[in-house]
Amino acid sequence: MDIKEFKIGEKIKFFRQANDLTQEELAERANLTKGFISQVERDITSLSVESLAQILDALDGNLSDFFKKSAEEKIVFSKKDKIIVERENITKYEVLIPGATNWEMDPVLVTLSPNEKSEEDEPHIGDEFGYVLKGKIILTYGKRTFKLKTGDCFYFTANKQHFIENKSNKQAVLLWVSSPPSF
Repeated sequence: MDIKEFKIGEKIKFFRQANDLTQEELAERANLTKGFISQVERDITSLSVESLAQILDALDGNLSDFFKKSAEEKIVFSKKDKIIVERENITKYEVLIPGATNWEMDPVLVTLSPNEKSEEDEPHIGDEFGYVLKGKIILTYGKRTFKLKTGDCFYFTANKQHFIENKSNKQAVLLWVSSPPSF
């Protein structure tokens, strides 16, 4: 496996070990705790950009080099690559590209049963795109609402509160893409 395909925590561990440092030594250099470094390397805690920058500085690295993609990056993803995530009020939420939060876009497949609605997403930086694959949904964007059916799509700047809901009596399926990833 190419080092650039690792998860963030695995990649930090690889570089720490390549620099012949213990977790404690890296934590000391980065002004963080050994426990935090351990959790980061096992991908069981979130990592702020500031903490990542501190770690990379301690490893004599930088953010742009850390996230460079290899020429051998994965291009095609199969059904087995999907990750199903539990989300409140959503029947099925499938992450189509694992690790996409490190990329420019994050596509997900959202399935809403009748009378389900997504969480209300607060305004944030970025754009969002959705394509209704099956059924009908209502998109609420700020104070406006839009009715969409199979084959319809939406695109908006995510600077207003927004959510989708299925008020029909049949299941709805939607391809939803966020850029940059915010899911």
